[in-house]
Parts: sequence; structure tokens; C-alpha cells
Amino acid sequence: MSDIYAARGYGTRPIGFGTRIGVVVVDFQRGFTDPAFPMAGAPMVEAAVEATVPLMQAAKRAGLPVIACVNGYDSPRAAPHWKAAPVFDLLAGTPAVELDPRIAAAAPDVVLMKSAPSIFFATPAAAILTKERVDTVVIAGCITSGCVRASVIDAFSLGFRVMVARDCVGDHDLAAHEQNLKDVARRYADIIHAATAIGEIERWARANDKG
Repeated sequence: MSDIYAARGYGTRPIGFGTRIGVVVVDFQRGFTDPAFPMAGAPMVEAAVEATVPLMQAAKRAGLPVIACVNGYDSPRAAPHWKAAPVFDLLAGTPAVELDPRIAAAAPDVVLMKSAPSIFFATPAAAILTKERVDTVVIAGCITSGCVRASVIDAFSLGFRVMVARDCVGDHDLAAHEQNLKDVARRYADIIHAATAIGEIERWARANDKG
């Protein structure tokens, strides 16, 4: 079947890596990774957490920044008009808002609490990456069709080169995952694998005597 988007020029220009990478990890918190919570337990998210740890470790070894975030609120009144009721239980200081232990052990340089889908909305994430001279962000996290997609669009809108590590993002539903990856690949981002990002980080480290 023909792809009407490709026929009209979408997805025809790859972005590629720039000169300095930052890793952005979206919402790998217990409320989305620990099956004790109602929005957690998706096998794709579990696999994505496991794949993200080596990516974070590679960036840390190279001295490149790793920013993680959690979705949380000081009170339910602070939350926007979500249609998903369990989000209103993501309250600061509760276990649901803690980083997944595997992500916490990988020691992100910065952990932000956000109140909207994108890690970049009303947070200092973009300013931190700009201070670090980052021009390329590698995005990991969940959920692909929600907060990951929103973060991709904001990163693109802020002028970053955007790479989505396919095996480092996850969704509740495979179809939603694949459709959203395909769609952002048409418009905003290159879809890569963690191994590709790690290889680029290691190449950068060798070239800059960080290895």
C-alpha cells in the first residue's frame, strides 16, 4: 500500500546527530513502571526501562548530561484537566512519583517534576541542555503516545535535533506505540535504537578524550 505522506514529501530528510548529545528520560517513575500502580505493568515499558539504563550509563561515562523527570503534583488541584483519573494520585512525596529504582541507580544528573505531558513545558530542561551546549536530544521514557510524543514535539519546537530510541520508549498498546513512532518519524525526529545512540556517544567520547 502506498504511503500518502511519503508521496507528499514527509520523512524524506533525515535529521542526524549534531555535535553534542543529551539524554532525556521521561516519566520512568514507579507510577508507570511498578505493577502495584494502576497505570503500570505494561511489558513494553518494562523492556524500555531495561534498555534505557545502558544508554544513561554511556552518557554518564562520556560526561554528557542526563535529565530525567517524573509527573507529579503538590495536590490534585495543581493538575491540569487530565482524562485519566489515576494521574490525580501522582502526588509529590508518594511512592508513585519516585523514579523507578533502576533509573535512580543510573544516577541522572537532574531530576525534574513536571505537571504537563512534555518534560520541556514549564521546566528548566531546555535551559539546562542549552547551558550544556547540547544540540541533539535522545529521548527515552513512557508513554510513547502521550508524554514521549509531547516531549518530542517540544524538543523539535525548541530547535533541538531529536532522536527517539525505539527500544527505550514504551506504551500500553503496541499499535499506538508503532503509529506514534511512525508519525513523529515523518515530521520531527529520527527513530533509532539504543545501540546507535550508545555508539554515537562513545564515538563523541573518543573524539573529545572522554573515553
